[in-house]
Amino acid sequence: MRFIFSIRLLLFALVLLAISTASPAQVGVGISITIAPPELPVYEQPLCPEDGYIWTPGYWAYGDDGYFWVPGTWVMAPELDYLWTPGYWGWGDNAYLFHEGYWGTEVGFYGGISYGFGYFGNGYEGGRWDNGHFFYNQSVSNVNVTVIHNVYNTRVENTTVNRVSFNGGNGGVAARPTSQQETFASQKHFAPVAAQTEHVQAARANPELRASANHGKPPIAATAKPGAFKETGAVAAKEGGAVHSAPAAAENNPPRTNTETPRPNAGTDRPITETARPATETARTSPAVHAKDLPPAEHLAAPNTGNAKQDQKYQQQQQKLQGQQVKERQTLQTKQEQDHQRLPQTSANQPKQQPLEEKHQQQTQQLAQKHTQQQQQLQQRQQPATREAAPKVAEKAKPAA
Repeated sequence: MRFIFSIRLLLFALVLLAISTASPAQVGVGISITIAPPELPVYEQPLCPEDGYIWTPGYWAYGDDGYFWVPGTWVMAPELDYLWTPGYWGWGDNAYLFHEGYWGTEVGFYGGISYGFGYFGNGYEGGRWDNGHFFYNQSVSNVNVTVIHNVYNTRVENTTVNRVSFNGGNGGVAARPTSQQETFASQKHFAPVAAQTEHVQAARANPELRASANHGKPPIAATAKPGAFKETGAVAAKEGGAVHSAPAAAENNPPRTNTETPRPNAGTDRPITETARPATETARTSPAVHAKDLPPAEHLAAPNTGNAKQDQKYQQQQQKLQGQQVKERQTLQTKQEQDHQRLPQTSANQPKQQPLEEKHQQQTQQLAQKHTQQQQQLQQRQQPATREAAPKVAEKAKPAA
């Protein structure tokens, strides 16, 4: 019997391995809801701040207080030759599910949604990489040619006239991924970088960006850089979009957790929305009890060894670590949410609630300690190289005898 059990366990592990290696495409993760996201607002694109920044369009995300607007922004690409595939809402399993965006060498399927500024439903017309430099298409990208000289001008015909923000379902965009786009999704790609994650968290915490407050016309529609909501370059929406109300049959149907098994996709399965939690659980005291209560990850100091190539390598290591930590935090958060759903807060389950909360607190603290140690170890590995680089610079500046 023990031998048979071992064989079954081995087969189960092989199945999981096959799923993780053969299905890296992005899928709906996080939560699914029955209310369609609002229409996309109309706004102008801020000036590109620096060479190498890629435009990431704004979109409606979902939080504890309903839909909120994540402003469009310029983001530094994590690596050369990498482009952004926007996330999108799609109808499936009788609910709206969000499909996370990702960085890849090709732009994949993003629901056929016309986000504008080069994202007109297929691919990206706002610029392209050429020999390690990103060239901007002036016809759809807002760049200052006195600062950025890598530009070209190719007219793009955009026939899309609607501002629908979701794919499928009643009134959604009727688009399906091509075989080539599915191939792009299975290639190596990265999750949103730390700056994008913090950008979403800042938007979630801003009451003015909630659809219930701005009625589809966010006062901050786009920014020049992630999180720069109050800085020069932030623009407001010129025209709002329709905000949908709950269907009559679904008025008493709260957001439910997506039961679709997420397929790992090289670190890209990171939900950017959160399952709504009961109001009695929102008031948390320190230390954090749940993964969602942890503060945003701190930015690691930018490497400055005097060696540009070495600094870029270290920065890529930092971004990779931060992306991995965000994924681990979201995975734990989803697991804890599922625990709460399996054990509803009723008087009958009250004796089981305290042990569950203690378990969640222990998991959260262990994860926080692990992430702190990883950041410290990464900085320690970089420090010796920094000290070694200093004498080399001094030697170069030493005058000849």
